[in-house]
Amino acid sequence: MSALVRIARMWMPWMMEKKKGELDKEKRMVDMKKLMRMIVAFSCIFLVNFCFAGNTEKEIENKKVVQTFYDAVINKKDFDAASKFLGPYYRQHSPLAADGAQGLKNFIAYLKKNFPNAHNDIKQIFSDGDYVILHVHAIRIPGTRGRVNFDLFKLDHGKIIEHWDAIQEIPEKSLNNNGMF
Repeated sequence: MSALVRIARMWMPWMMEKKKGELDKEKRMVDMKKLMRMIVAFSCIFLVNFCFAGNTEKEIENKKVVQTFYDAVINKKDFDAASKFLGPYYRQHSPLAADGAQGLKNFIAYLKKNFPNAHNDIKQIFSDGDYVILHVHAIRIPGTRGRVNFDLFKLDHGKIIEHWDAIQEIPEKSLNNNGMF
């Protein structure tokens, strides 16, 4: 006996009865329609929860890798700590840095020299498979409004292999009151 039939028998005891005549047939049809609606509703709820259940373990781990890498690069300016998260190659799409581990090392040296007190705060983080997106408040010089960064990282087997970014200065005045974060 299938689980569905057992559930149906719990909810509609008439299914346990033998034929009682034509008077019960109409009631059975109404109850069957209710049962079918209930099955469809529960199926939809299950499918929605299954499809949008949140991040997979891999995506959660990718987020952790990117957060730790980002903190090592921008806030700690520590190439040795950051380089542990790089894949066999590191393709850079930002015009502010060169490809490869050496490009990252040079960028960190640039930050140390020109913006030693730079600090970035990750406001939001999103993941989709091998991609992680950061929404960041970047402050290169303390006391300034800073910038908004969107950083996109691609990972392969838990290692960062590509990076893109889009950077926008935070204006003194905005045409709306929504804020940038």
